[in-house]
Amino acid sequence: MRPAAEKRMQGFRLHLLAFALVFLAVIVFELAAGDGFYWGILFPVLWGAPLALHCAYAMGLFGRRNGAG
Repeated sequence: MRPAAEKRMQGFRLHLLAFALVFLAVIVFELAAGDGFYWGILFPVLWGAPLALHCAYAMGLFGRRNGAG
């Protein structure tokens, strides 16, 4: 893998790790609070879309022209 691609993947891995840790904390908070409103349903939608875009960027799907990039 090229250095630029490896750097993009490393950034995505950190983003994914942060997502997983915060999502886990949200689930724990929901279970502890028990107030009936579940942020865990909204959280993946709010952070999941930027995470998906970051995944596409890390895979090199943006800015490619004729297979080069």
